[in-house]
Amino acid sequence: MSVKAILNEKGRNVVTVGPRMTVQEAAVLLRDNHIGAVIIIDADDQIAGILTERDIVAAIAKHGAACLDKPVSAVMWQNVYCCTEDMSVDTLMEMMSKLRARHLPVETNGHLAGIISIGDVIKHHIRAMEQEAEHIKAYIAG
Repeated sequence: MSVKAILNEKGRNVVTVGPRMTVQEAAVLLRDNHIGAVIIIDADDQIAGILTERDIVAAIAKHGAACLDKPVSAVMWQNVYCCTEDMSVDTLMEMMSKLRARHLPVETNGHLAGIISIGDVIKHHIRAMEQEAEHIKAYIAG
């Protein structure tokens, strides 16, 4: 199974923001969309960074509430690790574990094609295990 299969199932919609949006505005966007990360896109529609809930908490702990008025570019991760649609789910899980990343943008030909969260991977993995169990039960029964 590949990243593409997960994206085809969950959808390819990605919440993106510009680098000048404030951290406060991004926090509201995360809450309103029930998501844990937004991708920051530059003027050329390229991935400039990623901002997660954890980044916001770390910024508040380090700089206090004043960081909420800063642009997301001041607290985002600029070195964004991406995966590709043709990557296997096993490779994706290994990558997320190694990088300790809960969200990975999916990039195709240099463009943002989606985002995969650890929750998406876990849902997929559970579904695959349930299907395998059903196949085994059917084989034994029949």
